[in-house]
Amino acid sequence: MADAVVRRLAARKIAEIKDEATARAVVRRVVLDNLAAEEKLEAEARQLLLDHAKQIRDSTADYRQLLAKVKEKLARERGFVL
Repeated sequence: MADAVVRRLAARKIAEIKDEATARAVVRRVVLDNLAAEEKLEAEARQLLLDHAKQIRDSTADYRQLLAKVKEKLARERGFVL
């Protein structure tokens, strides 16, 4: 994936790539950091829902929809793009 991103950036002249190996490493790091941040965000959203588990069980709310909404809210508050 990193290789494809670097090739597209260079082909479209979006970035000047001097060292492709370094560019691939940077892209990989950015993707991994982003995935880790999203996993952390999801864990926080799940914990928030766990904190309110009784109210959720007592309501007609759908857990998946609530999780998605909480994730969106946390992401928006933190300037994180999902």
